[in-house]
Amino acid sequence: METVTVKQLIDAGVHFGCRVSRWNPKMAPFIYGRRNLIHIMDLRETLRGLLRAQNFLYHIAAEGQQILWVGTKRQVKGVIQDAGQRTGMPVVTERWIGGTLTNFSVIRSRLRRLEELEAMEEDGTLANHSKKMVSTLRRERRKIERNLGGIREMSSIPGAMIVVDPAREENAVKEARRLGIPVIGILDTDCDPTLVDIVIPGNDDALKSVRLLLERLVTSVEEGCANRREQTAAIGSAEKTEELPLGDEPRPTRGKTAASLRPRRASVPAVKGLEGAATEEDDELSAPEEPRQEPQEVAAEARTGDAPAE
Repeated sequence: METVTVKQLIDAGVHFGCRVSRWNPKMAPFIYGRRNLIHIMDLRETLRGLLRAQNFLYHIAAEGQQILWVGTKRQVKGVIQDAGQRTGMPVVTERWIGGTLTNFSVIRSRLRRLEELEAMEEDGTLANHSKKMVSTLRRERRKIERNLGGIREMSSIPGAMIVVDPAREENAVKEARRLGIPVIGILDTDCDPTLVDIVIPGNDDALKSVRLLLERLVTSVEEGCANRREQTAAIGSAEKTEELPLGDEPRPTRGKTAASLRPRRASVPAVKGLEGAATEEDDELSAPEEPRQEPQEVAAEARTGDAPAE
């Protein structure tokens, strides 16, 4: 897991806050001082919050839960979009639609409507309507895709939310807190830190500052997803190994005795002077015995008088 240095934070301008007249008094524990009517943030608190967020996101991604990235500022839209593409997670870069989380069933219905419009465009049924209807349907499709295209793959409530400037994304933070979703916020000195669970104080207006902080968070999510894939692959290979039959197990003897399993020794005719050949005594011992008569046959012969002489 990559860590950022204080020098990198200073070079990116993370320590610059808002003007003194715009500050929120609740941000006092995260402010180091002021310079030319601008607050300077305490970078020790920034590092502390960044490390906590990295560890938390790593475990969330390792558990297979989704993470929602929220940032509607014009200067951070591209960074949020890149983060969502790299991690494969849902993003919100346009206006936050009220009820995106608290009324998720309706949002899913609008996404199904988007799929219907795309299917009509592909199979050519859209051309059967009038020009005015075609224009209306295409405008509806563009609107849904612009507002909800980033959360199209979000099939359930996310496990965490990352917000850039919680003061601007107030509705998103309120919905997340209402549902008990942990919120990680990159916030300036004009925000309320009590609305988020993990505070990362930093300059949320500069593109270089936001990109540096989000880059570390994205790396943690990628590592957690890689760990998740490795665990899944290990479990799958273990299950396949258990299903394979064991070919080295001895077959059952089906009641055979140990003597019957011994290899029989072939008798060799007695030849004088040949080493290892069987002797005449061995041949006599190995000669086949006469078949024994059953008691019923002996009794029948005795009655007829043809019983063999002893």
